[in-house]
Amino acid sequence: MEPGRLEAGCDEAGRGPLAGPVYAAAVILPADFHHPLLNDSKQMTEKAREELRPIIEAEAVSWAVEAVQPEEIDKLNILWASVTGMQRAVLRLQPAPAFLLIDGNKFRPFGPYGFKDYRTVVHGDATYASIAAASVLAKTYRDAFMRELSAQFPQYGWERNMGYPTAEHIEAIRRHGYSPWHRKSFHVKELEPSLF
Repeated sequence: MEPGRLEAGCDEAGRGPLAGPVYAAAVILPADFHHPLLNDSKQMTEKAREELRPIIEAEAVSWAVEAVQPEEIDKLNILWASVTGMQRAVLRLQPAPAFLLIDGNKFRPFGPYGFKDYRTVVHGDATYASIAAASVLAKTYRDAFMRELSAQFPQYGWERNMGYPTAEHIEAIRRHGYSPWHRKSFHVKELEPSLF
């Protein structure tokens, strides 16, 4: 982080599931922010993520979380739906950041400011605290939403699998069909008709 420059870290959660939105977050952390639990959210326990979420929200200079719904995922594809979610989250940050750190290897300029000052970083959530903080927010918000959704669609076990293609989830689709929350553009090999 350059002294005096506001940098936002951006990450998403939920690219791989068969159902539910993809969530994206953008976070500007204070230059001196440090927490021993903060890491790539996939490397953290659920308890650690839930403990960190209110700390990040309280101590961040600014943060925002956006959900991109299955219909838009099907229209854009999951990569650009994730990028779109990050862009929308960035546009909600006040004050606006001067530079973006993006987890992954794809992004594009956008918005009224033509955000061209960004860097994509593969495994950025394990490298930059702001990206790691964004990954925690995206993951905890998405998990909370999938747990709420599972109350309406208990047959899919989303409170356990969060919409990922587990054996339980695939078997539930085989038995009950798809819900309105399933991504129509995602095809599961195990559910394809077989000639044999």
